[in-house]
Amino acid sequence: MAQAATEAGVRPSALRQVWDRWSGILVPILAVFSALVVGAFIIGITGADWQAAYIGLWEGAFGSPRAIADTVVRSTPFIICGLAVALAFKAGLFNIGAEGQLYAGAVAAVVIGTTLQMPAIFHIPATLIAGALGGAAWAAIAGFLKARTGAHEVINTIMLNYIALRMTDWLIRSKTPYILGDPADTTGARSRLIVDTARLPGIQVGSSTILHLGILLAIVLVFVIAWLLYRTTLGFEMRTAGTNPNAARYAGISVPRTIVLAMAFAGGLAGVAGAIEVSGVRGSLSADFFSGLGFDAIAVALLARANPVGIIFSGLLWGGLLTGARLMQVRASLSIDVIKIVQALIIMFVAADQIVRFIYRLPKRKPGEETQLSKGWGG
Repeated sequence: MAQAATEAGVRPSALRQVWDRWSGILVPILAVFSALVVGAFIIGITGADWQAAYIGLWEGAFGSPRAIADTVVRSTPFIICGLAVALAFKAGLFNIGAEGQLYAGAVAAVVIGTTLQMPAIFHIPATLIAGALGGAAWAAIAGFLKARTGAHEVINTIMLNYIALRMTDWLIRSKTPYILGDPADTTGARSRLIVDTARLPGIQVGSSTILHLGILLAIVLVFVIAWLLYRTTLGFEMRTAGTNPNAARYAGISVPRTIVLAMAFAGGLAGVAGAIEVSGVRGSLSADFFSGLGFDAIAVALLARANPVGIIFSGLLWGGLLTGARLMQVRASLSIDVIKIVQALIIMFVAADQIVRFIYRLPKRKPGEETQLSKGWGG
């Protein structure tokens, strides 16, 4: 009996230790679950069948090889741009400019993909590198202004988004002379098609989906950024400057240099995402090609709590929600806006994680567990 009592006394403690240890991972998972539960309640209020809706959502996102391929292709830019936002978070910066950096990278990729003639083994890397440099240069503007003048990166990156979007639209629609626009396109709404040697290789899945190599590049970038942040001196400097700039200065770290480099690296990632979308998906660029993607990337980074590896899963979730929304809409006769509601609920529960911790009896958040975000708002 004593042994039983001892075991009875030990087991809750051991279970609590496990619960405490994995609480950081459980919070976003339970946030998604809670959002789906509340979403089901909302769907039920409208009179639709929530089970049919969620079955349609699952089948549309992961129910067949073509659905999986569509989800992976849709998720790739979210993963890379989410990584760009997370890298800036780690340096104490709030990069809202992923969309503008994405456009800058895509424009650079289109220039290289339409003007150069070389074998694919050189042309594809040149196109991706051009995208990275374009995005890095665009983001470095905000980083330089922050480092040299103290201008807030949130304002700068938002304004740079508008400049990049309007500049892209002008470059495509200009006809006297044609700059990026395709004279053969009667709508005047897209750039010239990049040549075949600049296209990412892939395999045909279904009738219209090309599963290109972009997802492999995204996964490689995730582990490269994880290595950069946690295994290099530069990564340590970024995280130190993000956590406590005064301590970083005391340790001899150049905070202005770190800010510019962090923004440039983040922009380079977003630029690669733009180049991959151009060279792997459509083969051209239009002004509305990436609408809203940069802001969704913020949600992807928050859901993963700025963890590089976690962004793979949050990006796939985000892409799956958008891909499966079409079949969900058909199966349950719902507006596609329901998916937006579910996405908003996910972010709300992740942001207000203490609610999730209270509902599921998880331990309170420990100091340092929160996503590095507040420093960016602090100026």
